This record gives sequence, C-alpha cells and structure tokens, in this order.
Amino acid sequence: SIIIVIAHTLMSDMHLPQCSVKAAVHTKDEFNSKVKTACQEQRTGTVGFKIAKVIVVGDLAVGKTCLINRFCKDAFDKNYKATIGVDFEMERFEVLGVPFSLQLWDTAGQERFKCIASTYYRGAQTIVIVFDVNDVASLGHARQWLEDALKENDPTNVQLFLVGTKKDLSSPAQYFQIEQDAIELAEEIKAEYWALSSLTGENVREFFFRIASLAFEANVLAELEKSGSRHIGDVIKINSNSNNVYATSKKKQSNCCQ
Repeated sequence: SIIIVIAHTLMSDMHLPQCSVKAAVHTKDEFNSKVKTACQEQRTGTVGFKIAKVIVVGDLAVGKTCLINRFCKDAFDKNYKATIGVDFEMERFEVLGVPFSLQLWDTAGQERFKCIASTYYRGAQTIVIVFDVNDVASLGHARQWLEDALKENDPTNVQLFLVGTKKDLSSPAQYFQIEQDAIELAEEIKAEYWALSSLTGENVREFFFRIASLAFEANVLAELEKSGSRHIGDVIKINSNSNNVYATSKKKQSNCCQ
C-alpha cells in the first residue's frame, strides 16, 4: 500500500494548471476543511471501503499501459504489447489517515477493441485521456475519446485529466509547440493537463497521488452531503412528547384504510 505523505506545493484546488509542469499534488493543508475535519473526527462513513474507478483511454501505443505499470510496478517494459480489451490494477492508498483504493482500468486503443473497452467505462470517477506529445494526431483524437467515455458517465460527476506521455522523447522546441495546443484543449474540456514520462518516471507518482487525493476528497464530501447534519455516533435525543410517535403513526394508518 502507498501512504500519501506529500510535501509539494499545490495550486488552488480544482483549478486548471497554467503551465506545462504538473498541476501539483495535494498537501494536507490543501484539502477541503470539511474533509480534514471529517477525517480527524473519523466521520468519513463508508469512504474507507470504497474503490474509485479510474479509466485510462487514448490511441494505440500512446503509453497507457506503460504509465500504469510505472506507477503500480515501478517498471518500464520496452517490449510493447497492445492491450486486448481491458486490464486493471488495484492500488491502495492512505489519505489523511483513511484507507482508500483506486481501480485503474487500462483500455485498448485499437479500433477493433473499442466496443469491448467501452463497456467498462461505466461508473468511472476519473477519466484519464492519454496522448503522445510526439504525435499531434493522438492529441487530436482526445475529444473523441472523451466523448466516448462520457456516454457511459455523468459529466458532472467525473474528474478529467489530459496526459501527455513520452516527454523524454521530445525536444524542448517540439514539446513547446504541442504543449500550447494541449493546454488549450485541457481548458476547453475542463481537465487538468499533465506531461510526464513513464520511462524516467517524471511526474508519474505525483500524477496518481493527485488523482487519489481528488477522488478521496470528492468521496468524503459526497458522504458528508448524504449524511447531512447527522453524523455516525451522534446521540439522538427523544423528548417527552416523542413516546406517542408510533401510536400516532399507527392510528393514521388505520384511518386511511377505513
């Protein structure tokens, strides 16, 4: 399991990155105050038992599998093998002292497997759209991948990331050119833009920590909203006039049946 203990500087929560560098990772101080309080008071409900689904989509050979393997196995395999259908990895985290899991779904980029892969899109909390920073066409196809993924999910309930891979293969001049288009697209689709390298590991851990942090935060906030003002462990007070609640209810029921 991976414990998120992070000492990076974070930009304002949920804001899009304004530069090519990673959007930066959550620090303890940057979590929503309600989330921090809930964790401190152990009021996170069922969040510790939940698994957040992350789907990784994009063209063939853009590096989806290598990205997941670099994070989950800390390995890079140069002998590329195309993913058939779908595959997934499970990663456990500890966020603000609460256990939390991500299920990372690696989907095929080949057209003939698209229908198979799309059946696994449903229920995603995070959508990661991957493109190769050395392949302009793969960035151009990002909108279609997003459109396909959103057919199976509520656009208001998913977090979006646009990820440029293979940065190690790009010269500064080449990367600068595609970076501008990538940032523009990220702003358009309201996604965070990250550039990384699965070969060197640049930004990979930070990227997945960011996903875990935002997914965790969203789950805790949803749990708090669902529970409303009631908290697990709260004392429910019954006043002296409450002893006839059942009798009143029963009486009303019998009246309506007459």
